[in-house]
Amino acid sequence: MITTIIFDLGAVLIDWNPHYMYRTIFSDEEEMKNFLATITTSDWNEEQDAGRPLAEGTEILVKQFPEHEENIRAFYGRWEEMLGNALHDTVELFKELKESGKYKTYALTNWSAETFPVALERFEFLHWFDGIVVSGAEKMRKPAPEFYQLLLDRHNVKAEEALFIDDNYRNILAAEKLGIQSIHFTGADVLREKLSELNIL
Repeated sequence: MITTIIFDLGAVLIDWNPHYMYRTIFSDEEEMKNFLATITTSDWNEEQDAGRPLAEGTEILVKQFPEHEENIRAFYGRWEEMLGNALHDTVELFKELKESGKYKTYALTNWSAETFPVALERFEFLHWFDGIVVSGAEKMRKPAPEFYQLLLDRHNVKAEEALFIDDNYRNILAAEKLGIQSIHFTGADVLREKLSELNIL
């Protein structure tokens, strides 16, 4: 029986996208996409999500690509401009789950400890969770199994009683290997259908 719902945050409950900020810098869309794909890459950003200080990560890239220094420094210097709105349809689902009183709810997120306070201040619904485990604060991130296990142990959650929701299929596979039932998030409507099929909503 499911007693606990574990949410990812980015692209599930919160819209975060570097394009929002970098479109104010680049006039050419393809040039912007190339910069994000080859310089400020997802792999590089995930190192900060895993606890590397933002300043250190920035300096590493500036040394590698000095010709792009200004645009590299903008990544964290103007990070708040990448943070979009709440994904309201999913937040509404979260609210329904919370108000049902049937489930404990937690967040397991790959997020820098230095930028997460911005989200905490901006999004009231983050305070509805029974607990949030932030990768940057723990110095580990999804899909590492020990990161999932940390949440389970800290909050006394049994893997077989948890349901995990994430937009990244890599993270879904890692959760399932630990015996955590999971839903690959592709949109709020599909999530609602799957929760209904499981008699959770």
